[in-house]
Amino acid sequence: MNEPTRNDAQDAATEAAQNAVDETTSWEYSAERGTIQADLEKGLDAAGVDVSDTEKQRLVDEIDDVKGDEHSGGPEVDPAEVSPADGA
Repeated sequence: MNEPTRNDAQDAATEAAQNAVDETTSWEYSAERGTIQADLEKGLDAAGVDVSDTEKQRLVDEIDDVKGDEHSGGPEVDPAEVSPADGA
């Protein structure tokens, strides 16, 4: 059996982060920015991933922008800005 690679861990972290972003977008896009940020951070923590502060801010901004165009969809996570929380 093959051992998981760094790329496998990165792909899993990116997918987990994207799931947290998608859930926050679905449930909180019309909320206040503080609520969006808190829900996103909670989801990322639960997913066990770290996302750079700059990326978190961009994601919050783009989720908040969905208020103006509900059909635009949510933001896509930049894989370069995500890592497993344990630093793997």
